[in-house]
Amino acid sequence: MFKPFSILLLSFLFSCQMPLEKVSDKIVIAHRGASGYLPEHTMESKAMAYGMNAHFIEQDLVLSKDGIPIVIHDIYLDEVTNVQELFPDMSRSDGRYYVIDFTYEQIKTLSVFERFDHKTKKPVFPDRFPYNQSTFKLHRFQDEIEMIQGLNKSSGKTIGIYPEIKAPSFHRNEGKDISKIVLQILSDYGYTDQEDLCILQCFDPTELQRIRKDLSSELFLTQLMEFPAGAEDLDNYAVYANAIGPSIQQLILAGTGKKEGNKIVDKAHELGLKVHAYTFRKDEHPNFESYEDLLQFGFYDINLDGGFTDFPDITVQYLKESPQ
Repeated sequence: MFKPFSILLLSFLFSCQMPLEKVSDKIVIAHRGASGYLPEHTMESKAMAYGMNAHFIEQDLVLSKDGIPIVIHDIYLDEVTNVQELFPDMSRSDGRYYVIDFTYEQIKTLSVFERFDHKTKKPVFPDRFPYNQSTFKLHRFQDEIEMIQGLNKSSGKTIGIYPEIKAPSFHRNEGKDISKIVLQILSDYGYTDQEDLCILQCFDPTELQRIRKDLSSELFLTQLMEFPAGAEDLDNYAVYANAIGPSIQQLILAGTGKKEGNKIVDKAHELGLKVHAYTFRKDEHPNFESYEDLLQFGFYDINLDGGFTDFPDITVQYLKESPQ
């Protein structure tokens, strides 16, 4: 068994690798932290991403039973924790274990693992951090903000946060307004307008419009896009959003065999929208011979403004060294 990681040690080890800088205003967003190396959305993964000099670090947010934003990718607990072992009787009729059915005190007792299939228990990425080894925990949104802000103060860096409102309609059906709760926390920690080191994202266009209009948020907003949403939707997004977040696979398919790979990106730029695509993975690039070829396609061939990546160190270094 591996011993638990020290957040401070990880930050120290990687903070000396390279200076923090943006290249041609292109940004690297640590997708669920340094999730190519450590279990996603753990504080250790976020500290490692900070030390790797990602420009922003992502936080997916789901509410607990007592209304506390938990940093976790899904509304379910059973694909990254041992919830089934500790709370076997707390699943719903569909057999799944929902974050919103557990208090924060209960959630703190769970162990976090590399993402796995909840049916087969096999890891999604078998060559990443060993499944069911070491000790990792879930944490509150506030805990992560305080760590990043604290490291900004102690290191002199200016690394931002990139939270996502997850499943707002699901939360609303459960009697909770996740957007209001998250916006209040962001305001409490000094994130209120587009000049602050915070970009707020959501897949639900109705909710993102509500955040901009009804909840009067002045934050930088990214409208995430699911395939097959395309360029025809961008005029609507530009009314309330500052950026779009399409999948890199969507952009790859748009460019297959023709010169239209940058169609979405070009139109977004014409409308004044930035484009931050997800997700760049060193161990998943079936359309390209190498990870560097994928980065070349995304950041230069189609001119992305930013990208979410599980491997922030390689991506930051690529942008730093690229002659383009």
